[in-house]
Amino acid sequence: MKHFLIITNKQKDMDQVITDQVRRYLEERGAVCHCCLEYSKDRRKPLDVPEGTECILVIGGDGTILNAATKVIGRNIPLLGINMGTLGFLAEVTINDVNETLQHLLEDDYQIENRTMLFCELIRDGQQLEAFMALNDIVISKSGYSNVIGLDVTINETEIESYSADGIILCTPTGSTAYNLSAGGPILNPTCKNFVLTPICPHSLTTRSVVLAKEDVVTIRIRPKSAGGKKIDAVILYDGKRGSNILAGDEIRVCKAGEVTPFIKTRKVSFAKILKEKLR
Repeated sequence: MKHFLIITNKQKDMDQVITDQVRRYLEERGAVCHCCLEYSKDRRKPLDVPEGTECILVIGGDGTILNAATKVIGRNIPLLGINMGTLGFLAEVTINDVNETLQHLLEDDYQIENRTMLFCELIRDGQQLEAFMALNDIVISKSGYSNVIGLDVTINETEIESYSADGIILCTPTGSTAYNLSAGGPILNPTCKNFVLTPICPHSLTTRSVVLAKEDVVTIRIRPKSAGGKKIDAVILYDGKRGSNILAGDEIRVCKAGEVTPFIKTRKVSFAKILKEKLR
């Protein structure tokens, strides 16, 4: 591996000390290294990836990686995160391990781990209003301090539950350690192909998360607050970014995406050990 693109979160590496360290290390060993100095957090703005790029190095935290992953969907370019954030489940490489990890890449001593993504579409009056993919999660959430929202959930055309809750999380195995974890959902190994449905603060004593098969299709219909009412104070979010506001009667359909996000793994560390390190 000899061709790299570096994406840096300037709020984390303000003086570009780590960025320059990475670039110098690679270039001194004959690699081609481009830096994305005008990186935009706007996921609708495309990322200029130089021809021949073999790896994207993301310097920042998990949020920066989620952003970058969205911008390179379908290009099959693996990502490697260098952690300058807090937990860093996606950005596993620490500052102390940077040079050793880069040497592994230069020597082609690594593995590719393909991460499942979710595909989501928002349907209104029978028409697709919005569609997108997420690496971590799709969240249907009430807005502000509104009352709970009504959510009728169907899996493969069978209605399983009518929730009154603050919302619902649909997450990938990668996203199971994010909002899903905080909401009491199960943790999945990131190499799994399943995904998870977890209600957020449901008004119930018995409601539990549901682990779904990779073939499952989930449909969530938003119930009106009152008969005939269209007004609902809720929103859909993907990987933490706000999507459209939701109206009563809208449907949100979620399934496993056809695309994956490839990650580079250089550490032969079990997921159980990573959990122990991150969730002390």
